[in-house]
Amino acid sequence: MPLVPQTEMLRMPGQSWRGRMFAQLSERLTSPSPFPCLFSQNAFKRELLLFSFVEDFSLQQMQAATRDVSEYVEISKKWDGSLATAHPLLMAFSHDAIQSLKLEDYHAAGWKMLQYWHEADRQPWPDKVAKDPHSPFWSMCFNGMQLFTNMSCPAHSVRKSRNLGDYLILVINPRERFDIVAGDTPEGRKVRANIRRRIEIYDGVPHCNQLGSYEAGEIEWWQYGIVEENIERTDRCPFHFVDQALVK
Repeated sequence: MPLVPQTEMLRMPGQSWRGRMFAQLSERLTSPSPFPCLFSQNAFKRELLLFSFVEDFSLQQMQAATRDVSEYVEISKKWDGSLATAHPLLMAFSHDAIQSLKLEDYHAAGWKMLQYWHEADRQPWPDKVAKDPHSPFWSMCFNGMQLFTNMSCPAHSVRKSRNLGDYLILVINPRERFDIVAGDTPEGRKVRANIRRRIEIYDGVPHCNQLGSYEAGEIEWWQYGIVEENIERTDRCPFHFVDQALVK
């Protein structure tokens, strides 16, 4: 199905899982709210959110989700640079798609979807983007656009800022959009510092060690799905680059 705009979500039946997801999201993002991401609150207030829904991990559903991301990228290519027109994409997964309550399983489901997008992508990987997630300047790409994906799920009891309710939700934005509003500039560093202070207040713990800056060459994939503890991470990224030239 096509992307669902936020204005249509109010017509979702409240007893459906999609309606419950939106109600829980609204509780967190309706101003005034202590939720730390002010950009999310502003987008919600302006009714800019776009939604995609995944019922399960069948081939049909994964293909539909990939079409949704493709539609989102085309919309994002037309962005005029104003936060008043910046649409985030929220891809929500039903409980039929993910039945585990473990954080690592939610993250594995998110990476499974990203890997599928990559393998279905027929556009070349951008030349300036690293292909190895453990290298500086890697980010997820689809249809030639870099995407930042925030994996939020109910298993986050410590990192409550990554818990948007009872469902796995991938919050997707063009990565370069962050360069404009919170890049590696004095003003951008000030914006990031403010949000991270809000995260520490909201979560009640120091912010995640792996939160960094893409432009400074810090590892990006750890920030997609963060861990509960403030520890050094040595785990390997589930994402595997596929050279589409060889596939063809």
